Amino acid sequence: MKHWTLDDIPWDRFDPSLVDPELLRIVKAASLVEYNGGDYAAYLCNVFDDDDSFQGAARSWAAEEVQHGAVLARWAALADPSFDFDKSFARFKEGFSIPVSATHSIRGSRAGELVARCIVETGTSSYYTALMEAAKEPVLREICRNIAADELRHYKLFYSHLRRYVEAEKIGRLRRVLVALSRITESEDDELAYAYYSANGDASIAYDRRHWANHYARRAYGFYQRHHIERAIAMVLKAAGLSPQGWLNRRLTSLAAWFMGWRVQRLVRAGF
Repeated sequence: MKHWTLDDIPWDRFDPSLVDPELLRIVKAASLVEYNGGDYAAYLCNVFDDDDSFQGAARSWAAEEVQHGAVLARWAALADPSFDFDKSFARFKEGFSIPVSATHSIRGSRAGELVARCIVETGTSSYYTALMEAAKEPVLREICRNIAADELRHYKLFYSHLRRYVEAEKIGRLRRVLVALSRITESEDDELAYAYYSANGDASIAYDRRHWANHYARRAYGFYQRHHIERAIAMVLKAAGLSPQGWLNRRLTSLAAWFMGWRVQRLVRAGF
């Protein structure tokens, strides 16, 4: 099936009166992260240097990620004509980088790397679904709908390769769980915080990771509803080799929903 392009987006339906300034800020940041997909493809191709099938899939995945960045940047420029994507992306690249020259996975194994990729796609799929349901601006809703569908398909892609490598490397559930937990805790690392700073911050002010991570979390977490979290937990459990449904999902969903709500309220009180 033909993949959508920027020309398929109904740009003529853009309604500036329906732009949410909070959504706009995180869309700007997301455009930078997505557009950086080429670096991740280079890293993955090095890690899977003898797996032509996976390398081809990784390159196709990265091309779609870059397209996500481009479409989000175009919408952000419509919503805020002062937004300079090229300048913001240059700032982002200058301050954040991934180990593209690494020849071994930072997760300890190829299966571990694929677990981590599934966790990332879980996060993005649920994230863009939450943004789509929160947005009132029709063009952004359509963009997020398309991206969320892509990210779910990307999860399935990485999961299919994960199944191959779990069998080949005999990686156990405990190791998969530990990798999944490790990648989840990295959701507030420098990548998202620095992207938010690069897209929204004053370049004359020095970067402070905790400060900008709080700004990002205050906005991003606020768009999640319980059903987004429940679905994401199911995808995480599946990648970790556990049952995606049942009591564990319910417990973890309740815990995650409580934490995210508590975190947002705390950050609001702190002025973020």
